[in-house]
Amino acid sequence: MASFEVWVHLAAASGAILLGAVMLTRQKGDGLHKALGRAWVVTMAFVALSSFFLPAFDPSQWSPIHALSVWSLVSLFFAVRAIRRGNMRGHMIWMVCTYLGLLGAFV
Repeated sequence: MASFEVWVHLAAASGAILLGAVMLTRQKGDGLHKALGRAWVVTMAFVALSSFFLPAFDPSQWSPIHALSVWSLVSLFFAVRAIRRGNMRGHMIWMVCTYLGLLGAFV
């Protein structure tokens, strides 16, 4: 039986997968996009950070999943920085990369 932490992590990751798919397929730039995007960034950051504290992993060992978690945090940073600087193309590229990292962790 999985621990509470694992279930919370999986629930957040599942939500991020669904919300990310919505974000990638709907109209960009409107108020809803911005609100859902902020929620997705927070959810992704939670998923990435929580992976480091899951009891199923030995904290003294790194795994490819942890590399994906680091990748997600780095790409989220660059995606947010890009949109704050008005770089929509860079923002889109970093967000797609972040989503692909999430799907990679899921697989």
